[in-house]
Amino acid sequence: MTSKIISVHSYRGGTGKSNLTANLAATLAGRGKRVGIVDTDIQSPGIHVLFRLGEEQVGHTLNDYLWGNCEVEETAHDVTPPAVAERGGVIFLVPSSVKTGEIARILREGYEIGTLNDGFHDLVSRLKLDYLLIDTHPGLNEETLLSVAISDSLVIVLRPDRQDYQGTAVTVEVARNLDVSNLILVVNKALTSMDFDALREQVEAAYSAPVAAIFPQSDEMMELASGGVFAIEYPEHVISRDVARVADLVAG
Repeated sequence: MTSKIISVHSYRGGTGKSNLTANLAATLAGRGKRVGIVDTDIQSPGIHVLFRLGEEQVGHTLNDYLWGNCEVEETAHDVTPPAVAERGGVIFLVPSSVKTGEIARILREGYEIGTLNDGFHDLVSRLKLDYLLIDTHPGLNEETLLSVAISDSLVIVLRPDRQDYQGTAVTVEVARNLDVSNLILVVNKALTSMDFDALREQVEAAYSAPVAAIFPQSDEMMELASGGVFAIEYPEHVISRDVARVADLVAG
């Protein structure tokens, strides 16, 4: 099969974007696939926590690659959970640095966006990935535009919130201008008291794009508190089943 690049994005922070990225990766890898994740949220990295990758376990990071200190494949950490490995899948994670000084440096000095582009494609070829998932920084910046432009699928996460609606409209317009072929919307943190069918119709009408899933507020998700990947810890939960549907859409 041809490798695919999938960006997971939200206009604002706090939508659950990184959680969805991790769960999509685990679901795809659970089907026996080789999956890579790049945490390009350099200002506030966090997806490594979901895979229980401690700071002391991290060697090279995305920052090191962007500064020319290593090859991109040297930043990839095997974070495959046992339940995924049993099914023949692999998950590699490229984390961003959580060190204050290194975050400050990247914000101060920036980096060559072309280097990031090369890194994405080199990861796919050198690690023989079936899927590369890009966990983007919220909002729109040069890195986000690059990620969107090279993606086969773009998953946009939003909450049922007016601020999210407005920002998502901007993101959808940009994605269409960049000719993203597969645009998918996911609504997260919906109150269980909401009419999900009406909410789906409202969102699909607003953006002329399909809503792949509406995830409810979940006590189990709150209790897990980013201490693991939800789809692995609760494989039969309605959220995990909906993640599988999103995975079907991005897998093509």
